[in-house]
Amino acid sequence: MDTASTVVRRSTVEYAPGLLLDLVRPAEAAHPSPAIVWLHGGGWRLQDRAACPDLVQHFARHGYVMVSIDYRLAPGTCHPGQIFDVRRAVRWLRANAGDHGIDPDRIGVWGSSAGGHLAALAGVHSATTRLPGEGPVTVGSAVQAVVDGYGPTDLPGLVDLSAQRTPAEDCSPEASLLGGAIRDRLNAARSASPALQVTPGAPPFLILHGLGDTLVPSTQSVALYDALVAHGNDAVLYLIEGFGHGFFNPGHVLELGPDQTLDQGHLERNPHAPASTHAVSDFGRAFIDNYPSASFAAVEAFFSHTLKSGTHP
Repeated sequence: MDTASTVVRRSTVEYAPGLLLDLVRPAEAAHPSPAIVWLHGGGWRLQDRAACPDLVQHFARHGYVMVSIDYRLAPGTCHPGQIFDVRRAVRWLRANAGDHGIDPDRIGVWGSSAGGHLAALAGVHSATTRLPGEGPVTVGSAVQAVVDGYGPTDLPGLVDLSAQRTPAEDCSPEASLLGGAIRDRLNAARSASPALQVTPGAPPFLILHGLGDTLVPSTQSVALYDALVAHGNDAVLYLIEGFGHGFFNPGHVLELGPDQTLDQGHLERNPHAPASTHAVSDFGRAFIDNYPSASFAAVEAFFSHTLKSGTHP
């Protein structure tokens, strides 16, 4: 399917058996555009590619090809199936870049909650040609920028392994992802933890987390930021006062189902909330000077700097 408007073109394609992706791209573009892949939340076991921000506003209108993808859900598919799907989608976009107006050398990822976790995992493995268990590849899976919204990054750190086991551990989203409770699947938990997989050479990261998040503690994003910086990578971190979980999503997206009201729409409603900011590079410090609060404009500016050559914060 491919439909045209004066502003954007929309299309839906199957990038792997049974897995679809939506593309929203500028209707008129003189040159290939950077692409941004959105990864939905839902605890790895709910939702699909329709659970996304307004991709025209964020950010096809700004000259990006916006892509929202399906990935296989838990518990039917456990880690590393989800990150394999994300990397497969990136390779599909790169291999088919010419058909969709994409610059294959400028692809970023952006995600919410479980999607933030997958975006971060795609980033820390960006330089890896083939992950253990991954099939043969002929096209690279690298991404050039990552925006992680409140994703878990250190799964073993979510439980007190010295304490008595609780019933909740066996039915947590992480247990669905790993095929068992974290304490029973520690090797898989470490493999699925971006903060524990960081090496030098990762792409730039923008990490955002609400200090009022009761589902994923903000210490998870701090752990990822610290690991990236410790390995010489560039990262910017916003810890936002008064924000809970799910603030990237518009109000109609119920990330965890109809009975779970999260913090949908908060970033859209309040782009000036005070935040504790952290940066390590000259770029990061200048970025924070220009964007002292977290906002969609800050996210777009980050992608502009990292994916559009010759631009500045």
